[in-house]
Amino acid sequence: MADTSQISQLAQDIVAHHAATFAGFAPEPMPAPTRDDATYLAALQACSTLGFIAHDAECVAQAWQARAVRTGSAQPEAWPDAPEDFGLQPVPRAQAFAACPHNLGLYAVLPDAAWVGRMARAGVPTVQLRFKSDNAAAIEREVRAAVQAVQGTGALLFINDHWRVAIDAGAYGIHLGQEDLDALSAADLQALRGSGLRLGVSTHGYAEMVRADAVGPSYIAMGAVFPTTLKKMATAPQGVGRLGVYARLMRHYPQVAIGGIGAEQFAQVLATGVGSIAVVRALVNAPDPEAAAAQLLRHMRPAVAP
Repeated sequence: MADTSQISQLAQDIVAHHAATFAGFAPEPMPAPTRDDATYLAALQACSTLGFIAHDAECVAQAWQARAVRTGSAQPEAWPDAPEDFGLQPVPRAQAFAACPHNLGLYAVLPDAAWVGRMARAGVPTVQLRFKSDNAAAIEREVRAAVQAVQGTGALLFINDHWRVAIDAGAYGIHLGQEDLDALSAADLQALRGSGLRLGVSTHGYAEMVRADAVGPSYIAMGAVFPTTLKKMATAPQGVGRLGVYARLMRHYPQVAIGGIGAEQFAQVLATGVGSIAVVRALVNAPDPEAAAAQLLRHMRPAVAP
């Protein structure tokens, strides 16, 4: 292991090169190291200083060390973004769900089947039914109604959480959070993959992206990019700087940015390279949802142009 002064200097160099990209985050406590390699220790210290929470700092530090071994250089100026350094599946993936378009475009997350039909008819290319209920009959009714509502519109319909009903109803895909993904048994995962449904997975940082990659989802959702009042978030808003490095790492996946994104922020979000932006309030709370959809679709065009 290199001496402490060398580790400290490398950590300072990393911070100096990347502080502007990750501005606005308070330093996090450095987690207990899991190895004693110099590049790893420096990167762990630097990532914590830059505000990455423990499991994400660990994830990036391990990748930084893997790249140093692979290339023979610590490269403090270059943020790691090679999938192999993070242990992601090589392409083509051994474990993979059915593919979806690389650019899913405007992605409307909607509370019921009536909203799904309304936004599909307004030309929104990707819609998600996020119907919250403990009533199994109501869930089945809404999912089947949503599948019916997109018929003839060309919209791709994802169902949030209710994957068994989504399979039976003939939905295009499902969307799961990390907890939902973790709750699947091996048999559940096999049944879900075998159904042919597309799978989208929510992620909130490096460790969750690596976890999602292990099942080979159809797309990766990344957020929350900006503050959102829709639900209590366990992680701080990620910001456009982090979204950019996430997008480079996950470049072989279709990517959906989500969380507090309004029309005025579309350009900076799309500049990161993501091919889809998910919105909730920008449509559901709009005085004229169809007009709002048309405006947002115009803002999306740079991402979906041939």
